Amino acid sequence: MSNPTPQDYAAIFEDDRRGAAILEHLTRIFASKVYVPGGHEADRETCYRAGKRDVIEFIVTQCNRAHGVDANEGDQQP
Repeated sequence: MSNPTPQDYAAIFEDDRRGAAILEHLTRIFASKVYVPGGHEADRETCYRAGKRDVIEFIVTQCNRAHGVDANEGDQQP
């Protein structure tokens, strides 16, 4: 089996209403409230949460690529 394409991600997480609901649910759980104020342990928790958020961002990036949107487009110099 080959790796999923960006179009596969878009079909599952955007075109299928169940997939869209799952992505929304995952986003609420793993991509909100990443920063934890405080000392060293809070910093570790922030990093841990940021790592979980990266998975959601990967899925969104794949969906964007399926629509021709480059994830680094905003970073390019004019």
